[in-house]
Order: sequence, then structure tokens, then C-alpha cells
Amino acid sequence: MRKPPQNPHDLSRHDLDDILGTINEDVRQRFGEGKLPDYIPSLAEVPKDRFGMALALPDGKIHAVGNARERFSIQSVSKVYTLTLALSAVGDELWKRVDREPSGDPFNSLVQLEYEKGIPRNPFMNAGALVTADVVLSSYDDAEATLIGFMRTRSGNPEIGSDEVVAKSERESGHRNVAMANFIRSYGNLENSVDDVLAFYYLQCSLRMDCVDLARSVQYLADAGHCATSGVQVTSAEGATRINSVMMTAGTYDAAGDFAYYVGLPAKSGVGGGIVAVVPHVMGICVWSPGLDDKGNSLLGRYALHRFTRMTGLSVF
Repeated sequence: MRKPPQNPHDLSRHDLDDILGTINEDVRQRFGEGKLPDYIPSLAEVPKDRFGMALALPDGKIHAVGNARERFSIQSVSKVYTLTLALSAVGDELWKRVDREPSGDPFNSLVQLEYEKGIPRNPFMNAGALVTADVVLSSYDDAEATLIGFMRTRSGNPEIGSDEVVAKSERESGHRNVAMANFIRSYGNLENSVDDVLAFYYLQCSLRMDCVDLARSVQYLADAGHCATSGVQVTSAEGATRINSVMMTAGTYDAAGDFAYYVGLPAKSGVGGGIVAVVPHVMGICVWSPGLDDKGNSLLGRYALHRFTRMTGLSVF
């Protein structure tokens, strides 16, 4: 007689600390793999022998391992939070200005913008994130303070802020972003000045957080929009579902299909080596390891998430 299937959300079946310990040991055997993003000079100086991983549960409990409390530049992981703020401000009107389709192109590609008349393919490509940044700038009296306050409240860490060295490095090397913003503006899809949009974009990318901060910060997407750290409803259950869906299809750029195949979780990566992931109804996750693969995602971070979902069965599939 066939046994009834186990509840995939039942964490009592797993020793999460033991699983994280095993993953930590496995990952550290592979230190040195991946490439640092040398087009942002300050990120190219980060040691590659770093790995951290943290899990944040809806009851507020944290499981962490490795360099989980070492801060790093969150880079494009920030796009999850600006997307949340933009949707909170304008709702589905946002999708008139940025699409929600996979791109199939690198995160900093300009290829589709002319063909699609200045409408970026999704909010997680750089082009889409610039439009989202513009919406946030237009919707909040002090967008920078709003974003930093949002991140401090979600994480419970009042010390979160931007790294001016990283922001300066990005300003000095961000020629493609400048071109992209001007191109989008030429189609009337930016309301604010290019300089203001870029300044806010560089600020969000230069935020410094650690794995525990980020796991806590993304946990609301695992609990129908409810933030365990602050006890507030950040977005609706429907909103959390929609953000997770875009993360699944576009959060790791032109590697999204491969990521879904090997990991099976909604996720958002950044070239600082961080990846946040969501197990719906179960937990928020953050992994960090600076070496990147050829798509700009953390190579060992992806491996760690792959091992985690295979060891626990906590995948959306």
C-alpha cells in the first residue's frame, strides 16, 4: 500500500543546523572557483574565500553558518525591495512601464530596449530596475530614506546603510547604465532626471548587509507578505506571490531557467555574490560567496542552494 506523501513544509523532519554545516564544509572545499566582478573595482578586491548562509523562519528563528554575519554589497538583490516599494505605491500601473518577462539577455543588455520602445523586459534587469527606481523616486518624498528605513525595518538592523566607496566605484564605472537611462528617458519612460535616477540606483546597489539581515529581509515573501521581524504586513499575499513569480523567471537573469532546474526556488542574485531565495510558506534564505559564474550569479551560492533543496526537498517543484 502506498504511503501518504510527507508534508513538504514540515521542518521537524530536518536538522537544519546539521544540513547547513554539511553544506558549509562542501562549499569550503571549492573555494577559489568563480570570478570577481572586475568592472566594479571595489568588488574586485573582496576575498574569494568567503561563504555564508542564513535561513529566516516565520517564527523569527534564524539558522546560520559560515560568514553569515560578514557584510557585503547587496547590489542587484536590492531590486526585490525597490520592486516591492514601487508596487506598493502604484500597483499594477507599474507593468505599463516595465514588463515581467524573462529576458534571455545579460543583466546589463541594451539590445531589447530599442525594439520594445524603451519598455524593459523585466524589473530585475538593470534597465527595468532604473524604471523601478524612477517610480520610487516619484512616489516617496524621500526615496533614499524610505528605502534605507524599509531595509532596517525588514532586517531589524538599524545600522544598515550604503557604502560610499562602492557607490563611487559604480558611478565611475557605470557608463552602460548612463547610456541605458538616457535611452529609456528618450522614450519618455523616466519622469525624473537621469542623474537623480542613477544616484538612487547606485545607492540601492551599494547597501551593505549580511546573510542574516537579508534572510530576515526577504522572509515576508515566504509568509504571504507578513514580516516576522517587524510584525507588519509588507504586501498582500497576492503581492508576495507575484513578486516571487518574477524572481523565479527573471531573478537570476539569463540563467533563470538553469537556476529553476537546479535549485527550484524564487531567487534574486547580485554581483556582490549574494543570492536571496524564498521557500514559499516556509522561510527566507540568503547565501553569499563572492566568486561569480559567467552569468553574474554566485557560483558557490548557487551550488549551496542546490545542495539545500536536494537535502531537504524544499523546492517549489
